[in-house]
Amino acid sequence: MERISATYLIETPLAVEKAAAVLAGEQSSGTFVEVPGETAELKERFAARAEKITPRETVSEPSLPGCRSGTGKFQRAEIVVSWSLENMGYNLPTLVSTIQGNLYELSQFSGLKLMDLELPPSFADHFRGPKFGVAGCRELTGVEGRPLIGTIIKPSIGMSPAQTAELVKTLCEAEIDFIKDDELMANPPHSPFNERVDTVMRVINSHADHTGKKVMYAFNVSDELDAMQRNYEKVVKSGGTCAMISLNSVGLSGAKKICDLGALAIHGHRNGWGMLNRHPLLGIEFPAYQKLWRLAGVDQIHVNGIANKFWESDDSVVCSIESCLELLLGGMSVLPVVSSGQWGGQACETYRRTKTVDLLYMAGGGIMAHPDGPAAGVRSLRKWWEAAVQGLTLEQAAAKYPELKKSVEKFGKKST
Repeated sequence: MERISATYLIETPLAVEKAAAVLAGEQSSGTFVEVPGETAELKERFAARAEKITPRETVSEPSLPGCRSGTGKFQRAEIVVSWSLENMGYNLPTLVSTIQGNLYELSQFSGLKLMDLELPPSFADHFRGPKFGVAGCRELTGVEGRPLIGTIIKPSIGMSPAQTAELVKTLCEAEIDFIKDDELMANPPHSPFNERVDTVMRVINSHADHTGKKVMYAFNVSDELDAMQRNYEKVVKSGGTCAMISLNSVGLSGAKKICDLGALAIHGHRNGWGMLNRHPLLGIEFPAYQKLWRLAGVDQIHVNGIANKFWESDDSVVCSIESCLELLLGGMSVLPVVSSGQWGGQACETYRRTKTVDLLYMAGGGIMAHPDGPAAGVRSLRKWWEAAVQGLTLEQAAAKYPELKKSVEKFGKKST
């Protein structure tokens, strides 16, 4: 029987081998003593196994409260634990319960973080994964050879459908590739979902009729499941190409139900990510996180950006982009969404670190607040990426292309 493996970073006051055995037992047999019916045959067939232990540093203070201190020293290690596929089958919620369940509450640990996840090849026969992914999103937007350039409707609340549509018209005329609702904008009284879809899609469809380019708009369909499906169907009937889901709010099952419909590209917003990841010894790292959402079928997923406005380091962002661009199970691709305080000047460092243009590069103020207006903001981002692919630094790009100097003067305090 195939096995699923998960890699964890742990911290424990116990011997690492003992702590690893406790984790494996809790997440399979689930008992701290032998019970009737727990035979050697059952253990051999169903028990989780600690496959590999790699010791790391020892520290004198626990990273998390509530652990049972032994020697007063806390050993860190990387451990790999595996489970038989027979334990859970092809069931995403049960998979998550297994690799991310009660183990976080075990008092034998003063730190525990899921770092990565390895899935057996048969998962490819049971999960379609992203319907569109990188290639499909490029086809829908007609963009090749460069990142998709996108922006967010701001302010995030307060604008009526008519005001939103007017802004969308400006952005379409600026030759934007992608626009999305803010994650706080779903179906509020001041901008009812159906009315917003109608007014926005009239603009987008009209622009497509005149130019041949259909801007991808990610309508935030996040809601209770029945309402999400109705919202999704409204976007499809109106000629839209994309829907946005707040992943951590609707959950894996809700996201998969919507992704399985298959008519729209799904933009996955990971709002709440810091709650899952910000502590270095608690939660989940992005390589494991994105694999779960890729199995559910998400086509685009946020990764923050270089010199972002949040806490996440550039190294973490680069790791996230690279993990998205590794094909899962031989073929499932997901488009990384670079966002969070981006402007064109960060393109140079982004490309230097990642060497890819398979990105959706999102800039809010970096487009809308450009000194010469949104159209100049879009042109500026494209030119910055042209310079980035040439291997130019921010300073070299600004010197070579005088039109970029205005964005440096406006946003340069965010330069990397």
